[in-house]
Formats: sequence, structure tokens, C-alpha cells
Amino acid sequence: MKHFDDILAKHENAGSLPLTKHLQDVANAAEIIARNLGMDERIARRGAILHDIGKVSPLFQQTLKKDFIRPPGFIFRHEIASLFFLSLLNETEKPFIIDMIAAHHKSICNDVGGKGLLDLDDNISCFEVHSKDFEQWSIDALQILQILGFAIHSISKEEALSNYEYAISHCEKNRLNYSKWKGLLMAADHYASALDIRAEYSLNKLFVNPDLSFYNRQNNLYPLSYISTDDKRKHTLVTAPTGAGKTDFLLRRCKKRVFYTLPFQASINAMYDRIKEDLKNTDTQIYLLHAASALKIKDGKLEEKILQRHIGASVKVLTPHQMASIAFGIKGYEATAIDLMGCDVILDEIHTYSDTIQAIVLKIVEILVALDCRVHVGTATMPTVLYNKILELLGGIENVYEVKLPNTILETFNRHIIHKCGTLNETAPIIEDAINHNKKILIVCNKVKRSQEIYNQLKVLYPLIPAMLIHSRFKRVRRQELENKLKKVFNHTDDACFVVSTQVVEVSLDISFDLMITECAPIDALIQRFGRINRIRTENTIGKYKPIYVIEPPHDQNDAFPYDLNVLNRSYQVFHSGELLEETHTQAMIDKVYPEICIPDINLTSVFKNGEWQIKELFHYPKSALLETLEIDSAICITERDKEKYKAENYVNRSEMEIPVGYRSIAFSELEKLNEGAYPFIIPDKAYSEETGLLIEYAKPIYYKTFEII
Repeated sequence: MKHFDDILAKHENAGSLPLTKHLQDVANAAEIIARNLGMDERIARRGAILHDIGKVSPLFQQTLKKDFIRPPGFIFRHEIASLFFLSLLNETEKPFIIDMIAAHHKSICNDVGGKGLLDLDDNISCFEVHSKDFEQWSIDALQILQILGFAIHSISKEEALSNYEYAISHCEKNRLNYSKWKGLLMAADHYASALDIRAEYSLNKLFVNPDLSFYNRQNNLYPLSYISTDDKRKHTLVTAPTGAGKTDFLLRRCKKRVFYTLPFQASINAMYDRIKEDLKNTDTQIYLLHAASALKIKDGKLEEKILQRHIGASVKVLTPHQMASIAFGIKGYEATAIDLMGCDVILDEIHTYSDTIQAIVLKIVEILVALDCRVHVGTATMPTVLYNKILELLGGIENVYEVKLPNTILETFNRHIIHKCGTLNETAPIIEDAINHNKKILIVCNKVKRSQEIYNQLKVLYPLIPAMLIHSRFKRVRRQELENKLKKVFNHTDDACFVVSTQVVEVSLDISFDLMITECAPIDALIQRFGRINRIRTENTIGKYKPIYVIEPPHDQNDAFPYDLNVLNRSYQVFHSGELLEETHTQAMIDKVYPEICIPDINLTSVFKNGEWQIKELFHYPKSALLETLEIDSAICITERDKEKYKAENYVNRSEMEIPVGYRSIAFSELEKLNEGAYPFIIPDKAYSEETGLLIEYAKPIYYKTFEII
């Protein structure tokens, strides 16, 4: 029998993957996913085999050739052509398999490019376009399906039309809900694509609960290690200072697969490395999800897709942005939802310093509860009003195990003397004295550009002193190198050094320096930053204090960005210069800064409200309120010199070249944008330095070497 190796699933540039192999891989993954989610395995397998069979059409195959140039007005959606084979199914299977096929690339309606199933049905002779030469190419398609286990019969063009109309009728009747079957197919499709890229991807490792027994350890220095996690209440709220053992405690509370969520890329990198090292002697499958999404501009409109991979991993370490898709119905949200169902979700210091992000986090908590997740929240710095809102969402004290340390223990975590300064210039003699006494200095800024300026100034003043700049605007591979160097070299030296950073050091980065100079930030952010100074806790360090210098807030809101100037002023005022910061007082200080919190109403843009989904099945939205309202690492750029390499590599190697960046800071610079991978903007080589990262002032087309915009 013919093997059809010349009928491809992927572009020739992506390795000329035969369609038959791709369908088999997706079917195997779908079957495993269905088994673990309690869904029908046979339906999952058959839907996965059918989902891309429309790619057999010569109209699609020509698009995979290296020399193919898409003519104006060309439209062919392979998922629509796949629906022509529905009559090979029995009636009970059809509704679920239509869900798997019809929208695995496009929202069926109001697609950003107008190419969803119902969009095209309204605007063109959709069936006629997609059924061209069907009698010829369907013969090969049916033989492929037979190879993959289908009982087949010849399908006429009239029968194909009937199948198409059946699918249209089904999609027009969709209810308000999310489709688990669509999510299953998307997850299986992504996972199957990874099977050819990395050898450690293995279907038999999916949906394995992690062995977390490593964390059943006790140490006198970590008081939470002596508190039992054996409480029958479903959810957890634990409040304790940095270094009290929250990570171990939260992991001990987990019973199933774990999603570990932290607010910054640096913090998730550090946590990923820590858990991977802790569990290296187990079979636990641990994955790290980067914060950025894929942003694609189509016909002048923007579509956002959360990069959801590794369904069924034992432990995933990620940022809230990766889960925000479920709140806003962004492309891929169904796959995120089915992966989360019934899992343990750790939200570690996830309250951030924007009221909009707080609203999004609260909405995520609401959805996690609806997905039957066990939610475990750990914090050192949460305002009481926000704590109470989360407690309410989790079902109150009847459903939440609350853990707090007594004052006698909190007093042993006093570590810092706070000094207030008018300007950074006032700290010049402090820096010089610290260097003369071989101190390790950490300087934290609120903006990347400011951190670059200060780093360059200090390098001129102290050219012989080891120095590092670390922030969010580096290539991912370089960022990882810097974090490793910070933890393994700078953190352990006995000589003078200085590190200039941004907020990326605030959470979970396990470093302990001697002195900090920081721009004023909201009090909860500051307390997190302080945790990088005098962090190492031993019998000898308890009762020893090290200095923190906080710079007075600016006078203008523009200079205060990304924070609210009023919050900065209140935060600065609650500190008393020259006095010990006492852990027993920090909650009162936080509550004085945040006597109330105004949480924006995001229900108008959220797809989940009052315990019910507010989006139709097989629909998704092109972009999120998160992208609309926040300056976050939501976009990607790569350098001009990496462009061709990026186009040729798989997604794993591509990610190493990517530089996360706020969408609004780069979107309107008229830069070239690739239409593949994470759809990165191309920045001139002059706009990136391995030492200082992205230089946004040079991210303009006039600095391209070729001066050409494609």
C-alpha cells in the first residue's frame, strides 16, 4: 500500500513532516489526554486523525513548498476541508469531533482575519472553494484514513457538501461554554509537534503526579517546616516572611499535578531550577513556561495567542500571564483550562502593583475554583483587603487552611535597617565605602532604561569592580546566563561587586547581598526586594542587620511609572529613616499604604462571570484586556542577525533568541515583523547589547543594516 510520504503536514522549511505521521502522533497524544481527563478515548483518537486530513488537498500542499507565494485573495482552510469526511463517523461522535476540527486554528466566527468557518460561510462560496477537485484528492485522503484505522467508503462531492452543512448547523447552535474537545485537540496538536523536537518528550510521562516527598523535611531555621500540611480543607493561604520555608510548605500541600505561579520571568526561572534540582532523583516531568504570548498582526488587526505547551506535565512553573487566557478567552484558552482541571495551583506572591493585574488575578482565582483546582496562596506582603477578597473567592474559612507565624517567630526575621535618601547622588559615598569594605551591592531601579544608565555610570566610576546588569529585556538564553552567574558567582564572592537590576530580582531569586540602594516602589514590592539583602539565615545571622537605602519618589506621575505616585508617596512615608524594619509591624505598614483597594470591573471583557462562561463554544477573542491595558512582556523581538536562524529553527531553539518586550513600547515603530514562531519584531543589531540588553532608542528601521522593511 502507498505510504504517502510526499503528502506533508508542515512546511518544507519545518522539516517536511509527512501528514500520516503527524496524524498518528496527534492521535496518540489525544488518546492519552482523553484517558486522563475522563473523556472518550475512541472519539479523541478519531477526531485527531480527521483534524488535518483536509491538508491532502493540492490547494494546501502547494502552500508548503519553499517557493510558494500566496496570490492575492487566496483562501484555503484545511480544517474546513477536513469536515468533508464527517460521514465516516457515527452520529454520536460527530458533535465532539466537529468541535475538535472546526476551530483548532481559527475562532469559528469573528476571526481576526475573517477566516473562521462561519465568517467564510457568510462571505464566500466556502464549500466550492474548498472542494475543488475533491473527487481526485479525496481518494488519497481516504487511503490515509484507512491506514490509520478508519473504515472508509467513497465520498461524493454531494456527500461532502452534506457533511459541510451538518458542521455549519452544529456550529451555529453552540452554547455559552468552553469546548473541552477543542482544548484536547489543540493540546494534542502542540504536544505532537514537540515529539519530533525533543527526545525527553514522551507520552508515557504525561499526567503523572509528582513525587513531592523531598519537601517533607524539617529545619530549625525554617519555622513553616514544623507546621503540618495535613488539613482537610481544600485551599491554602499562608503568610510568612521571605526565608520562612513557604515554597516547601506550599508544595507539601499539593496532592496532584502542580502549577507553580510567580509574577516575574526571573522568579520562575529560579523556581524552575530549584524544583528541578530538588526532584532530580524522581521521574517528575517539570516544565518552564515563558511569560510572553504570540502576537500576530493580520489585516491591521492584532491577535494574541498564549503559548500553551506541555499539557499533562507533573510540574509547570509559569507567570499569571500564562493563565490569563482563560479569563479573556484568548486563542488557546481551552487547552489551558483542560490542563488545569483538578490540579493543585500555587500562587506565590502573585499580587502585583497594578489594580488591573489584581483584578485579573482575582478573576483567575474564581475560574480555578470553577475548574475544581486546589488553590494555595503564599505571601509575605499582601494587603489585608486583598487577602480577604481571595479568602472569600476560595469559600471562606470552611474551605481554606490559613497559616500565619506567631510574633515570637516573626521577630527572628528582622534583618534590615532602613535609610531614606533624597536622590541617588546622595548614596555615592555609601557605594564607595561599601566597595572599600568588600561589600556586595544591589541597586534596584523601576525602569529598564534607568537601570542601564546607572549601570553605565558605575562602570565608568569603578571599571575594575565586577559588575552586572540584569533586567527583563535580554535574550532568553542570555538572561538565563546572567541569572546563573548572579546566583553562582556574584552571590558567593567575598570581594566587592555591584549588580544593577529592575523588579526582576524581587521574588524567589535566591541571592543574599550586603547592601541595597533602591528606587521607591510600592511597599509590598519593596519588602520583596529587601529579601535579597541579608537573606542567608543561620544561627549566626539571626539578630544581625544590614542597610537598605530607599530613594525618595519622583514628583511627576510619568516618572513614577509603572507605579502609582500616590502609592509611592504613602510607601515612602511609612518608613522611619535609620530604624529597624520589624516583621511584626510590616502588615500594619502595608495596610496603611493600602487601606482599601479599588479593583477595576473586568467582567465586561472577561469570559467568566458569576460562575458561568460568557463565551460561545469554538469562539475565542483576538486579544485580551491584559494586552490592552498593561505594559507587560507581551511581545517578542529578535535581532536582525538572528532573523534567518530564527526562521530555520524549531520553537525550542527560537525561544533562546527571543527578547521579551512590552507591546506598546515597540508596536508602533514600523519595524519588520516575522509571520512565524512567536511573530517577533525584528530590531536592528545596534538595538541590542549582550551586556546591557535591549536599547529601545535604537529599535527603529533607520538603524537596520539593509534599510529595508519587508
